[in-house]
Amino acid sequence: MSEKFDFKKEYKDLYLPKQKPMLIDVPPMNFMLIDGAGDPSQGEYQQAIETLYALTFTIKMSKMSGNQPQGYYEYVVPPLEGLWWISGGAFSFEERGNWLWTAMIRQPEFVTPGVFTWALEECHRKKPGLDLSKARFETFTEGLCAQIMHIGPYADEPRSIGLLKAYMAENDLIDQIGSERKHHEIYLSDPRKAAPEKLKTVLRHPVAYSHKF
Repeated sequence: MSEKFDFKKEYKDLYLPKQKPMLIDVPPMNFMLIDGAGDPSQGEYQQAIETLYALTFTIKMSKMSGNQPQGYYEYVVPPLEGLWWISGGAFSFEERGNWLWTAMIRQPEFVTPGVFTWALEECHRKKPGLDLSKARFETFTEGLCAQIMHIGPYADEPRSIGLLKAYMAENDLIDQIGSERKHHEIYLSDPRKAAPEKLKTVLRHPVAYSHKF
């Protein structure tokens, strides 16, 4: 039996950086996404995650009913990701009530808008109680970013972000976090299973060079 395609292993530069800042030019990728607001420990965020995984696994398991999309291959579901920002002012890790977010899961190249529409219909048929109205499918182009692997509790992320900011300053990079380009996190660990001090999270900030060549 052939090994399942694992995005984390095939694209280590995207998912497995070191605990040392690095520069990366992130290519366009297809995602399922849901936007929301507020503390991620509350219901809206948890419902968004449930919806994204329901749709993702509807496509992944389509082979069981013979409805797999053209070009389908065996794969490991990519990790959950999130974009985080606020509508104005400085982002605070302590004040969670004003957070805006986009929860998202990368999809294989064979997932098209048509496949997504099929997944919506199939998921609605199997789980009619699930709110699918906010889910969307699009190509996300992130571009030039600085990133680092953060190991530890989510609340301790400012420590790693401090390293990112120092790296930007040393390399003539401008942090472009704002309403257009956002703080990005990729969750490689399941917080329900891993101890807080062992959680692995990729932290990524969009950047630009402070001068033009």
